Amino acid sequence: MNGPRPRRHGESRPSRQHDRQTDRRQDSREGTRPARPASAGRPAPGDDRRPRRDTRDAPHRPGPRPTRVELTFLPGLGDVLQEEIAATLRPERPAQPVRGREDALVVEHRGPLTDVLTLRTAVAAFVSLHFDVPRPRSLTSGDHLGRIVDAVYASLRARGSSTFRFEAAGRDSVAFAKLAAALTEATGLRHDDTGGELVLKVRRGAARSSDGRNPGGGRPAADVDPGWDVLVRIGPRPLSARTWRVRDYPGAANATIAAAMSRLGGIHAEDRVLNLMSGSGTLLIERLLAGPAALAVGVDVDPDSTAMATENAAAAGLARRATWVTADVRSLPPELDGPFDLVLADPPWGTLHGSHSTAVEVHTGLLHAAYDRTAPGSRLVVLTHEIAVMEKVLRDQAARWTVRTEQRVFAKGHHPRIYVLDRT
Repeated sequence: MNGPRPRRHGESRPSRQHDRQTDRRQDSREGTRPARPASAGRPAPGDDRRPRRDTRDAPHRPGPRPTRVELTFLPGLGDVLQEEIAATLRPERPAQPVRGREDALVVEHRGPLTDVLTLRTAVAAFVSLHFDVPRPRSLTSGDHLGRIVDAVYASLRARGSSTFRFEAAGRDSVAFAKLAAALTEATGLRHDDTGGELVLKVRRGAARSSDGRNPGGGRPAADVDPGWDVLVRIGPRPLSARTWRVRDYPGAANATIAAAMSRLGGIHAEDRVLNLMSGSGTLLIERLLAGPAALAVGVDVDPDSTAMATENAAAAGLARRATWVTADVRSLPPELDGPFDLVLADPPWGTLHGSHSTAVEVHTGLLHAAYDRTAPGSRLVVLTHEIAVMEKVLRDQAARWTVRTEQRVFAKGHHPRIYVLDRT
């Protein structure tokens, strides 16, 4: 029999010297082995450090499994959201457009979902799941329900809710009633079809590829069932619903547009920021929530608007960082002479707070007031619905202002534009 002879009971173990002699006899039969370098596994003489472990062939240990997050935005602001995602979430791969949609990006996020809630140019955020099932009634079977429950708990850990509802075609069907009962049993959340806080969207999946075939070939996409997507909203409210807005001003700027304006104009801690025609304070509040400023002043001719802005800023925790002044932009008090580095403005439009007949006068006065209180190189960011009027005023003042960018936004049937101007 090959191999070492087993020891009998009571027999002592061979000495280490005997082992070394046996090893030398074995070496003589196999040939001389090359000497192993000291650095290959044990320290060199006089080196008392531990040998360094060679991990080149060690198995890779992946980090936390990423969460697929879908983020909706107002059409026209996709590039701005893309940049904010890169700066805030720092994903391994850039966010990508959602197939079949023009108002959503999807990103793989490895961090806590509370990070997602800090995005200010997104309308809403969802944990995105896909299921290769032919109809929604299959979502309560197998592992499908468990995945949905896990996504619900992930949302609850980010921000709590006590009720939920579906946004889906046929949500009053037996299949959705069964799914609602299963989710209530698994999570303890109450199903409220009209006022539920946590939203679960259920929609048909997108086609597998834009060229009519699956990515890996095979049958045409028209013959392949696209399955179903389940989107679990992160938090009980859309990201665009700002908690600081305790005083609502009719016709106030959309907060996600205001946040986009700040990013387009540049966020610098040393900036002195002036918000002309400040209304209830949306533009200036969003600018200060995006980052600090050396000075922040909001001006509006209406004292009621100034009072609303003061309350909203306090609700945002900015009471000591913003100053609100009641004055006409065409005759500002001397203490507001500037110079300011960034001017934000949302001039009135329509008949709610203004008149189309006075739009030229208002926009002309706005650009004059901004020019008088800025230095060369300063920026003016304007949100306006009066596109033709703005274009005319810019032509008239071409020697004072140059257009850096012009961005069209689609919001609830309106198509305002954001102009970023540089002072000459």
